[in-house]
This record gives sequence, structure tokens and C-alpha cells, in this order.
Amino acid sequence: MSAVEALFSAFQLPFMARALGVMLVLAVVAGVIGVLVNLRGLEFISDGLTHAVFPGLAIGLAVAGTAGLVPGAAVAALAAAVVLTWLGRAGVASDAAIAIVLTATFSVGVLVVSKSSDYAGELEALLFGRVLTIPSDQVLPLVVVCALALAAVLLTLKQQVFRAFDARGSRAAGDPAFVLDLTLNAAVALVVVAAASTVGTLLVLALLIVPGAVARLVTDRLWLLFPVAGLFAAVAAWLGLATGYAASVGAGVDLPAGATVVGVFVVGYAVVLVGAWAAGRVGVARVSPGERMRRRGGVRHDTAHPSSVRAEPAGERRA
Repeated sequence: MSAVEALFSAFQLPFMARALGVMLVLAVVAGVIGVLVNLRGLEFISDGLTHAVFPGLAIGLAVAGTAGLVPGAAVAALAAAVVLTWLGRAGVASDAAIAIVLTATFSVGVLVVSKSSDYAGELEALLFGRVLTIPSDQVLPLVVVCALALAAVLLTLKQQVFRAFDARGSRAAGDPAFVLDLTLNAAVALVVVAAASTVGTLLVLALLIVPGAVARLVTDRLWLLFPVAGLFAAVAAWLGLATGYAASVGAGVDLPAGATVVGVFVVGYAVVLVGAWAAGRVGVARVSPGERMRRRGGVRHDTAHPSSVRAEPAGERRA
């Protein structure tokens, strides 16, 4: 199979075209939101939310079949977002809160799935996704869920970025911390809902974390982080589906589509990381963006335009 056939001709098939459309929407939205997750250092909370949707998926599947996956996951994810945000505001240690929510919700999901006749098959589908067999009637709900998540973040983007770099300054400026935290957690939860039924709950985290991490390595321009992350996510999703198709059809090697997409995301990050290291953009120390800003005495502006604000790549520490 030629590269042209894998990259273009494969998506003339209806199921491949549907998978590509869903993955492009999901990857771009997850990449944009993942930048804020990376800036805020909320990777572990995102991991907790990915596991929190599992009981919703299981209950939705048990009650209404595949049509109940998105509604069930949405209810579970939003409930978990509220609980995690409230626990954080109540002073409970974030790691402890996430661990409690993660273990409790995941165990409930396993208990629900274990009551079904096809325990192994349903558990595998929920954990590892079914991107190539997404029913056509689920495409629109998944796109709507992604659109809601993106809209929630875009409406509060300036405040979210301000809070990521200077939480105290954000509160002093009158930004509602609880609302901003809940909005971001809810957006992450909605992305997890959409991704859980495509790449599975165990692989969702790569779509949220890798694009933002890549963008931090590529550019230190704050407002360029978002398009870079979205572009990387879209290309990686496309190449992942094409790679899986070429391996399965052209080489006779049956590769799970969701895992292949995630593998391409990780390989892409490794390539960018090596390039950034060679260019001297990766340091040894790892300091949060807010801490870097405080050490420099504020966010650096080259001009008065917001696009000139620089966010140092992850792992870089400037004198």
C-alpha cells in the first residue's frame, strides 16, 4: 500500500471518513484545552476525570445500549468535575481528592459492567474505545459535546490564562476562582466524554496532555500555544488513523485504531522533544509557569500586544 493510498484513499471509505471527522474535532478541541491543563499543571486531575466517566459509560450502556454512552458519561464526568472542584476549594489535598474519586468511580463502573453477559467485550470497548465503529447517530452528539467544551474555555480564555500564570493576581482582579476552576474542569470532563467512546478511557489522557506539551516545546509565544497544539493534534490523529489502516489492510497486522492514534501522538512528542533538546530549548529544571513569572517579577512583554506574551517551554529555566 502506497503512502498516498493510506493517507488519502483510505478515507473514502465511510467508516474511515466518519472516524477521521470525529477524531479531528476531538483532537483539536482536546489540544486547545490541553494547553490550559499543561499551564495549570492539572494533568493528574485530568487523569482522575478520565476514570470518573467510566461508571457513566457503563450505566449508560447497560440502560440504553450504545445510545446511552454519551449521556451517561456526560452526567458522570460533570458530577466528578463539580466534586473535584469543590474538594479543592474545601482545602482537601488535590491528590487525595483525585485518588478517592478515581478509585470509587472506577470500581462502580467495573461492578456495573460485570453484571452484563458480555463482560470482557464491553469492558474492552469502554477501556480502549471503538473509533472505527462509531455509529453514525453518535457523531453529532460527540461534536456537540466537543463544541460545548471549546466554547466554555474560549469564553473564559483570558481569565484562564491569567489564573494559570498568577492565581493571586487573578483573584485580586476579581476573577471568580471557583467558577474558572469549575469551567476548566467541566471542559476537560466533556472532552473526556467525547474521547472515552472513541479512543477509550485509558487512552484519553494522551489527547489532552501531549498536544499542550508539544506546543510548550515548539514556541514560547503564549497565544501561539493554542494553534500549535491544535495543529499537532489534528495531524497526529490523521496520521494515526492512516497508520492503523496501512498496517491492518496493507501489511496484515491488526492494530487497534485508538491505541495506534495515541502511539502516533507519543512518537510525535518524542520527535519534537529531541528537536527541542537539540535546539537547546529543554533544560533540566522543571518549574511551573506561575513560579517562573514570579521569579522574573511578572510576565514578560516584548510589546503591548497580547500575542507578544511569552510562555517558556516546559522544563526550561531562565536566569
